[in-house]
Amino acid sequence: MNRTRAIFCDLLNLPRGKYIPSDVAAKGSVNFARAAFAVTYDRDLLPLPGSGFHDGLPDMELRLDEERRVAWQPGTEIALGDIHVDNKPFDLCARSQLKRTVEEWESMGCTPMVGLETEAYIFQRDSDGVWRPYDTPGAFVYGTGPENDPRGLMDDIWEAAYACGIPLESANGEYDNGQIELTLRFDEAVKACDDAFLMRVMAREIALKKGLMLSFMPKPIPDRGGSGLHINFSFVGPNGENNIAPNGKLSDTAKQSMAGLMHHHQGLAGLLATTTNSYDRLTAGSMAGYWANWAEDHRMVTVRSSSSSAKSARLEHRMADCSTNPYQAVTSVLQAAKLGVLNKMPLQPAEDLDGVENVRAKHHVPANLDKALNALDKDVQLRHAVGETFCNALLYLKRDEVNRLLGKSVDEVRDFYLPFI
Repeated sequence: MNRTRAIFCDLLNLPRGKYIPSDVAAKGSVNFARAAFAVTYDRDLLPLPGSGFHDGLPDMELRLDEERRVAWQPGTEIALGDIHVDNKPFDLCARSQLKRTVEEWESMGCTPMVGLETEAYIFQRDSDGVWRPYDTPGAFVYGTGPENDPRGLMDDIWEAAYACGIPLESANGEYDNGQIELTLRFDEAVKACDDAFLMRVMAREIALKKGLMLSFMPKPIPDRGGSGLHINFSFVGPNGENNIAPNGKLSDTAKQSMAGLMHHHQGLAGLLATTTNSYDRLTAGSMAGYWANWAEDHRMVTVRSSSSSAKSARLEHRMADCSTNPYQAVTSVLQAAKLGVLNKMPLQPAEDLDGVENVRAKHHVPANLDKALNALDKDVQLRHAVGETFCNALLYLKRDEVNRLLGKSVDEVRDFYLPFI
């Protein structure tokens, strides 16, 4: 290895970083301008809260993990880490916020375990240079092989993931033509998010080398299904037991966690569905987290519980999409769940209708990103739990994004996001 790629995930879910000689990386830290968090997709620099915009754009320090990850680029290793300012974890570092969140759960006797499911569409360039949906007329849901992927992108992603130690659990065609699902194995929360972050970067870069675009946009094609980020989680107790359903029935921890997720449903949208395009996916009657509801093994609700096996019992939150920083998404879900436990919130009855044409639920996500950000702003408990400065920065950044895209057509919105998500 002759170089190290030191990267971190910003508020836009972009992998910002530097290539540096490996002997320099061995010193354990790399400096960046704090204002990297304040740069938009349009490369405008905003006076973002916490970014040091009015203080001369000072540095922040990415303190690198001792462990290096194998890269998919020749002669390269990857270094992840946590960002510090003034020898303290930086408020805008989502990875640091997740570590704090895990510590808070561990102080309650629970270690969060997380498994992430990601969905994406493949695009190819036409003769005019325009990105068009992948040509897969014979594709079908749960499809594998050339009918779903005639150019072998999934094969290359699988091989690279295996070589890089990114633990894919499954890969298959999703609901629509040209749509794929990449699922990662359960692990401790920070490791699970590290894997998801690197997998997304790796998969997009491998696609680009093949002349394809792999987009994790929530709804890049209006007449096809949406792409989500499903957050599966459970808790390991002090004796190694799974605390979700240790006796074959949902535990108080599981019920109160779901109650917290129901209570903070609208505020969570501003943290989990963070683009204007996200709300084209979040509609009634879809397999996404629209309604504030839950049920056992039901894909048309926001929180799907699985309690049939004491060992593998879990909760699955289905609102988020992959435009969102994975550390931020998992932190938000775990914090809302924790508020339910701390406040011993009662859980509403399970959804017992089809979720397509009929639901019992009364509350749903806001209609658009602007309203979701307002809901987050009003949810003082959730903002405090996730991090006030973090949420204030996200609100500022995303409200600017809403204004930039106001009045834009569906195609213009897609073209704005497609190169980055």
